[in-house]
Amino acid sequence: MSGDAGPDWDRWYEKLLVVVPWLLLPASTAIALAQPGRTWNDHAITLGLVGAAAGWMYLGHTRVPQDRRKRTLPMLIYFAGLLTLCVALMARDVIFLLFAITGFFHAYQLRPWPLGAAGVLGTSICINTMASDMPAATVQSLGTYLGVIVIQTAAISSGIVLAEKSAEQHERREQMLARLEAALEENAGLHAQLLAQAREAGVLDERQRMAGEIHDSLAQGLTGIVTQVQAAQRVWHSPTQAREHVDRALALAREGLDEARRSVQALRPRQLEGAHLPEALGDLARRWANDTGITLRFDVTGERVALSPAIDVTLFRVAQEALHNVVRHARASRVGLTLSYLTDVVLLDVRDDGRGMNGGSAQGFGLRSMVQRVRTVGGVMEIESAPGEGTAISVRVPAIPMVAS
Repeated sequence: MSGDAGPDWDRWYEKLLVVVPWLLLPASTAIALAQPGRTWNDHAITLGLVGAAAGWMYLGHTRVPQDRRKRTLPMLIYFAGLLTLCVALMARDVIFLLFAITGFFHAYQLRPWPLGAAGVLGTSICINTMASDMPAATVQSLGTYLGVIVIQTAAISSGIVLAEKSAEQHERREQMLARLEAALEENAGLHAQLLAQAREAGVLDERQRMAGEIHDSLAQGLTGIVTQVQAAQRVWHSPTQAREHVDRALALAREGLDEARRSVQALRPRQLEGAHLPEALGDLARRWANDTGITLRFDVTGERVALSPAIDVTLFRVAQEALHNVVRHARASRVGLTLSYLTDVVLLDVRDDGRGMNGGSAQGFGLRSMVQRVRTVGGVMEIESAPGEGTAISVRVPAIPMVAS
């Protein structure tokens, strides 16, 4: 899934952990060097320690990749060295407690969280110890010293615990999203596979239907022609009798030619050659209403999209066959034809107020042919009808878009 539109706060925080020490160290150094009464030897020692601290941070943290900062042992070694240098600097000048605050920030990167809390405790002890006058401490000041350390450690450590728990939840969410994406990709693959299988099954059904149609019409017609020609040959000596057989063979040939043309036209509707599906259905509806005198209302809903030619042809042929059945069987006075574009499917509904069908009528060859057509594109067709209550045919097919050439 695509990333969020907002900022990446984790990335900004990681940058903050790198930048803050480099702001605190120069500021502390500048204030320390500006202190009066210091010799050049004092400044040299201070600058030497500052250089050591800078080198330690650069090699142990700044230039270390973010993923390697999560390693426990290297970070413990780095953090112990950092606190040691902070104590040495604060021993030179207490103002370096500003730089020692770095320990609180870098303790957040110690994992697991008990090590982070221990780092906060160590930083708090170092800062408060170096900033207080321990030899002259009283019971009250000692209580304040311990109270500050406890409260400081508890407050900052709670943030470490919450941050680690939040990171764990974030990682679990990322893993769950990754599994979800993998599942979606797998489901998409399965859907494509099932759709391909449905198309293959539909193509086989369509071939069987066409084979049956050829056998029932063209093949029988050719057989009849052969029979009549053979009969004409047997009575060729009698022109009158032979002419009758030849005329009948010619009539059968013409019927076969018409049947062949009808079968070829059924493969590719003329109305779809220069128009999209809504326009083709609209033209079909107008012509059908003019030819039959039956009131027909055609509606298109949803956002129109260019569909695969196989989808267009299927829906057009189903609408054509459904309207043909209305004329032949329904005795209807009103018909509704609706084409609906949804997000991922397209619906075609044909409803009439005719005499309806019983169970046997709903199993006719025409309806079976429509079901087979719809199956070729991975769709489904439902029929609702009862005697005297009209008929409703609903087709649902996937909204497969047209592939740009």
